[in-house]
Order: sequence, then C-alpha cells, then structure tokens
Amino acid sequence: MRFAATPLDLLLESTSGEGSVGLLWLGQSGFALRIAGALVLVDPFLSPRPDRRFPPPIAPEDGRSVDLIAITHEHWDHLDAASLPALCAASPRSRVLVPEPIVELVTKLGIPAGRVVGMQPDSPFRTFALTIHAIPACHGIHASDAYTFGTEHSGGLYRYLGYVFDRGGVSLYHAGDTIGYDGLAARLRRCNVDICLLPINGRDAAREDRDIVGNLDCGEAAALASEAGADVVVPMHYDMFAANPGFPDRLVAAAQQLDRKLHVLVPARGRPFVCARARR
Repeated sequence: MRFAATPLDLLLESTSGEGSVGLLWLGQSGFALRIAGALVLVDPFLSPRPDRRFPPPIAPEDGRSVDLIAITHEHWDHLDAASLPALCAASPRSRVLVPEPIVELVTKLGIPAGRVVGMQPDSPFRTFALTIHAIPACHGIHASDAYTFGTEHSGGLYRYLGYVFDRGGVSLYHAGDTIGYDGLAARLRRCNVDICLLPINGRDAAREDRDIVGNLDCGEAAALASEAGADVVVPMHYDMFAANPGFPDRLVAAAQQLDRKLHVLVPARGRPFVCARARR
C-alpha cells in the first residue's frame, strides 16, 4: 500500500548531515527531529481538542518511522495520553523517554515497560549515534506548587525535564516547560548547545490564577540562549491556546538588543527545515 506523503515523510527526506539537524514544528512544544539517523518526536501534542487554535499537522498513525518519543513532563499538552499509545502502535520499535517519576503514567496507558526509559540529569541515554542528556526544568504541576524541580513530589527525583540531543557534530536543546534558574546556562554550555528550542509564553498572575504554570518570556529566552553560547534560538509554546499566548516578534527584538549575535528562527507549523551548526 502506498501512503500519501506526510510532513514526517518530508522530514525523513531532508538532508541532515554531521553538523545539521532536520526539524518539523508540530505546534505548541511539539517537534520532530531528524538527527543521527533517528526520527525523534518531542512532546507531540496531536489530540484534536476543541480549544486548539490549529489542527495537528500529523496524525498519530503517521508516526510509522519514529524511533524515539521524548516527553518532558506530565501536562496534557506535553504528555498527550490520547495520542501517545497510537503513536507507539504505529512504530512498534520506538522507545519513550520520560522523567523517571512519571514512568508509571506512561505504562498505565498500555505502553510496555520495556519500551519506556526513565530519565534523570547526569545519566545520559545513548542510542543510534545520539547522546541524550536530561536537563532539569523549573516548572510545576499546578501554579500553587510552581516553580520548582518537582523533587518534593517525587522522592527527590526531578519531575520536569528538558533534553539535549547531541550527535557530536551538532547539539540541540528542547527546554520543555521552564523558567530560568541558576546553573541552567552553565549546564547547556557544558553540552556545547548550538540550537535552543525555548518557550516564550512567559507568566503572570492572571494566568496563574487560572492554574496556568508559566515559562520563560521573550527577553529571558533570548538571554538564556545567548548565555548558553547557542547560535540559534527557536521559539515555542506560544501559538496553540488563546488563553496562553506568546509573541515571537518580541523574541526577535530581544535578540537584536544583545551584544552577542544570535539567530532567531521562527518556524512554520508542519513545514520541515534543516538547521546547520555555524560555529566551532
């Protein structure tokens, strides 16, 4: 049977050599990555909820060639319980990477425990020609318990993570949901991060009163990418819900105010592109 080409198929056809990575923005914090010969999905939010402003560019059954699915934390727009089992069924050899405290949330969806990898900082996972580092994220389950690493809910383990995907020639950081904290930029510098995918929706009391846990704002995202030594920053987590917006033009303006040159790449949903390392 022949299938019509999907955005994931087009990503697989893209060229991503030693110093480059193919990317496909799925909306919100969802990305597909073509890196080190692997197809990786990060926080794929594919459920057709009525409050979405944009439909998902792929369906779970399109994920026929996915090798890894990385989930940063348990919020439903990151751990999409409605679509994750279908994604895993479409690619029966794929592995699912999650923060260790929420492994059971994933296995309860019917995904075999042998396919689920619990991640924690300073314990990298290696597969293909790829090393994946877990980076602590400062977030919260609810606004009332933000902003922490979630260790108080998890027996001292980090509950919220970002990930660095390092293939040697290029290194990409997906922050998940986080605000800045002491030591974050230094961790990213040690990973020689080239590309940062960062939330830009910010935070304020009005949204926190509605139990929306916030993130970096545009100025903070630009500063973090610069301090981390990255060449490229890509905004995310600003487009999907009218109640929780962000403004990528403000990220561009913030980056232009920095002394250090920083590329800002604002992607189109559902359109693959290739980003190449420009330094070292």
